[in-house]
Amino acid sequence: MPERRVTVASKVGLHARPAALVAKAAAAQSVKITIRKDDTQPVEAGSILGLMTLGAAHGDEVVLSAEGEGAEAALDHLVQLVGSDLDES
Repeated sequence: MPERRVTVASKVGLHARPAALVAKAAAAQSVKITIRKDDTQPVEAGSILGLMTLGAAHGDEVVLSAEGEGAEAALDHLVQLVGSDLDES
């Protein structure tokens, strides 16, 4: 299963607006994407509630995973979002 590690760039972490943007992008992918912090259970990246309960703050490293056809491209897209300052978007 492909995985990508990325550091959360948004100053508020994956909460509020950044969580909504990431969840919307993840839900639009053709594969299911999960996200986790080290040593935690993965949550669905397409779920705003899941992202917010993850507790990923600015500077935290998260791991995105996906499986299936198109997983690599989907992960690349999500890594770009999570690694961007979505507070400014």
